[in-house]
Amino acid sequence: MATRTHVVARRDDLQDGEMKHLQAGETDILLARIGGRYFATGAHCTHYGAPLAEGVLSGEEVMCPWHHACFNITTGRQTEPPGMDSLPCFEVEVRGDDVLVHVPEKETGPRVVSMADRDDEDARVFVVLGAGAAGAYAVEAMRAAGYAGRIVLIAGEEFPPVDRPNLSKQYLSGEAPEEWIPLRSPAFYEEHGIEVVEGTVTKVEATTRQLTFADGRVLGYDKLLLCTGGRPRTLSVPGADLPGVYTLRSLSDSRAIRDRAARAQKAVVVGASFIGMEAAWSLQHRGLEVTVVASEAVPFETVFGEEVGRVIQQIHETNGVRFRLGTQVQAIAGTTQVQAVHLSDGTVLETDLVIVGIGVQPATGYLHGVERAEDGSIVVDDHFQAAPDLYAAGDIARFPFWRSGDLVRIEHWRTACQQGRLAGYAMAGQPRPYRGIPFFWTAHFGTSIRYVGHAEAWDAQVIQGDCGDASCLVYYVREGVIQAALGIGRDREMAAIHLLMRQDALPPVEAIRRGAVDVIERARSLASSAA
Repeated sequence: MATRTHVVARRDDLQDGEMKHLQAGETDILLARIGGRYFATGAHCTHYGAPLAEGVLSGEEVMCPWHHACFNITTGRQTEPPGMDSLPCFEVEVRGDDVLVHVPEKETGPRVVSMADRDDEDARVFVVLGAGAAGAYAVEAMRAAGYAGRIVLIAGEEFPPVDRPNLSKQYLSGEAPEEWIPLRSPAFYEEHGIEVVEGTVTKVEATTRQLTFADGRVLGYDKLLLCTGGRPRTLSVPGADLPGVYTLRSLSDSRAIRDRAARAQKAVVVGASFIGMEAAWSLQHRGLEVTVVASEAVPFETVFGEEVGRVIQQIHETNGVRFRLGTQVQAIAGTTQVQAVHLSDGTVLETDLVIVGIGVQPATGYLHGVERAEDGSIVVDDHFQAAPDLYAAGDIARFPFWRSGDLVRIEHWRTACQQGRLAGYAMAGQPRPYRGIPFFWTAHFGTSIRYVGHAEAWDAQVIQGDCGDASCLVYYVREGVIQAALGIGRDREMAAIHLLMRQDALPPVEAIRRGAVDVIERARSLASSAA
């Protein structure tokens, strides 16, 4: 391939463990120095295009500042989701005191990792039930790990897999077009020999290794991955099934809400959950008058604490969202469609649209022959195996979290991506234990909030900065150990905390409390020592 050579830096411009966004002609590159050698890759994350130079470099790995995708700088390969693809790599040469980068004349974009071709003589059948995040990442991991047998992806009613976090954010608000939503095109799955089957599975019998479809079809398997996700909880009140009352889980759900919102003036959101609050922002952005109804006194108090919860509520109220907290829905009224919501305190809210966001429950009622937890989730090991040749990932999986030793179930999209990829590798004979850190993000009227770790309970908080000014770090502590951290307007620090947590190298709580630690510098020092 023809290339053009560009001088991009001097030999001593970067120290080990440093990186910089540069131009090589018209190509944006990320130049990094590791172990005395220079490496060059694409400069932007393959997920949403964030500038990777604003992230954090740790050893050979760079973490994106926005949604914490990770890439190996020496190979460009993606090592942590989100996003599906790897970075382009460019040849680097040091000539005298100049650092030169050789860039192909033809534009180079994100790179799909090498995958095995389908071998018709390989009679094994691996089935993936569910085409959400976990399923999408799993089938690619199988092929990337060299598995050449048959892969059957049972997609249910919706295909291809979609970028679900966008469904309650930019897509619902009208800022993101629908072509942004699919993770892959149907042609991608055909190209890599991944069969897609649409239909509803009503029974999985683990003892006989068979799946039964609603239409009576039966499919046998050698290995099976369950990633059927969560089923939205619904209201058990009169009128809950009226036209105009929605849950939000799928692209078709979000599309239907968008269509309804286009001719609506008022909306009621039931539940101050992540889905509910993001939907409130999106509908208010579209010009609707929005009221959030929730039983709690402060949104997100049990997850983030009272101070952060009140800040998020204030952001919404400043932008016109109204709240009816400490109350519940008694009934939904209407004749042919929703017209009003009746609350337990006697309030009646007129509305054209209702979104119910009160959580999900694991969708596992089809499973036989494997014991389930009390909430319906499936207990797995750190390779996401639940029983011989049976795996589970995503919202339905209850797995051992290595930092605490607790069995946990985490409903984060990025975590589902991680789990699906690892389950796919394990099924293909390359088991890799889960040693990641849960992470999620949420956005409200331009304020992005990032959360890393997992704290179902805490006995102390350490707050640095002012959350009300949209610039703070909050550490959640249990028995003297930092379990999780939240950041508003502190993207790079949150990436550093994530990397430190993953390497089990967080500073002591007292050092954090005294403000004696620069987490970015601490992460950089680890990067330099690892180089």
